[in-house]
Amino acid sequence: MAGTFTLRVVSPEGNVLKEEAEFVVLPGGNGEIGILPNHAPLISSIEIGVIRYTVNGKVEKIATSGGFVEVSDNKVTILADTAEPGERVDLDRALAAKERAEKRLTQREGIDVRRAELALMRAVARINAARN
Repeated sequence: MAGTFTLRVVSPEGNVLKEEAEFVVLPGGNGEIGILPNHAPLISSIEIGVIRYTVNGKVEKIATSGGFVEVSDNKVTILADTAEPGERVDLDRALAAKERAEKRLTQREGIDVRRAELALMRAVARINAARN
């Protein structure tokens, strides 16, 4: 297909996605990474956030807790620590996780602050992936 590339997302649980995509945006360490067909070869880390991709003109989302991306020969492979498609996110559970993390961060004593910050970031990513 002209104007597309093969997008594959893999996590420790297995294959999450394999589609012919028109565009993908990844959460990079220094901002978002946008990839179109025929992109130059690239290997990069990705951060906690939302992977947005377009298939047949429709934008889809996947929450991720980080990983790596490789772009080569019109193929984009994302090796994600976790990958949860937006339609599979339990929004109530994600909102509760966000609330718990925010509560922990207001206390700050007797907790692992970095762990709470990461939990908050993951919860926000899941919420953003679930919402249109």
